[in-house]
Amino acid sequence: MATPNELTAMRRAIAISAQGLGTTSPNPPVGCVILDRDGVPVGEGYHLRKGDHHAEVNALTAAGERAEGGTAVVTLEPCNHHGRTPPCRQALIDAKVSRVLMAVMDPTSRGEGGAAVLEQAGIEVERGVLEQEALLVLGPWLHSLCTGRPYITWAYTAEGVEEDDQTATELRRTHDLVIRRDGTVAEGVPGSHGEDAFRVPTGQLGDESAKVVGDLTQSGARSVLIEGIENETARLLADLVDCVVIDMPNSPSSAQPPASGSVPRGFRLVDASVFGLRVRLTAKRVVGRDR
Repeated sequence: MATPNELTAMRRAIAISAQGLGTTSPNPPVGCVILDRDGVPVGEGYHLRKGDHHAEVNALTAAGERAEGGTAVVTLEPCNHHGRTPPCRQALIDAKVSRVLMAVMDPTSRGEGGAAVLEQAGIEVERGVLEQEALLVLGPWLHSLCTGRPYITWAYTAEGVEEDDQTATELRRTHDLVIRRDGTVAEGVPGSHGEDAFRVPTGQLGDESAKVVGDLTQSGARSVLIEGIENETARLLADLVDCVVIDMPNSPSSAQPPASGSVPRGFRLVDASVFGLRVRLTAKRVVGRDR
């Protein structure tokens, strides 16, 4: 069972993993914290982009020899295959850690899986530590794997209010691709993937939903942001939108309610906060029995 120090370390790993949103795809955004024998944090790291060192390697590099006999706390099961980088499970074994805690199991793990190989090496493994919290960052990546398409967020200003860039500016950098109001597509963080830049469709997307989804999926993007209430792509992909982010103007403390609701049917409100001079609502699609 995870100790209080280990739970704190996992939440720290989740927090730093978010810095890889929008730049790691098609790889997942992962964070790792290394604790020494006494449970003291001695190193941390996260995955920044495809081809760079993974979170575990960065954290072990920071920890150095202090990782021996310690604990690795990682948001995703360490990888178990040679790709552009060596397998992270081997890096943990070579560092001689005694324990590894992981939040989310990797459905792409090859062979027996990184967790199984760690256990075979005599390392204690604990799975599912703060899994639901880790999915706040890893959720879109995992969703993309399970559905075979990117996780789609639609961000707009409430109906009847003039659109402006304040609605989605800071959201762009947490998504792989952005579909602008005119239908053109761009990287959320321009140039973030270097030589592995997404093959973004040139010009405007086609007028058929299947083609749009196919183009987005083929690009390798795990998450897509659609901007603007009048965006034609949002209409085409209405049944596939997974999350909506709505900015509403401040209103008087006593007023008549607007004619239409603020959150679309089929979505559940998960966050409401003040954003500048507006109120920002975030809602996610309801699935299954919760609908």
